[in-house]
Amino acid sequence: MATLTLKNVPEELVLRLKEEARQNRRSLNQETLARLEGSLGRRPRDVERTIAALRRLHADMADLPPVDDEFIDRAKREGRP
Repeated sequence: MATLTLKNVPEELVLRLKEEARQNRRSLNQETLARLEGSLGRRPRDVERTIAALRRLHADMADLPPVDDEFIDRAKREGRP
């Protein structure tokens, strides 16, 4: 395994990380690794899930009329008493 050294870490960030480690009953090193793994490990799945959701939304909206100035003006008029 590699060793990683971080420099110029803001004190506030270190304190927050230490507190999270304490709450999770982990060492500072374990907490940092868990955070890195969680952050980097989730990214591809989150991107894929987001793309899939956007594709579904695009397909669901395919039959809706385009939103143009006329559509917005009509919506404003119909929405007012």
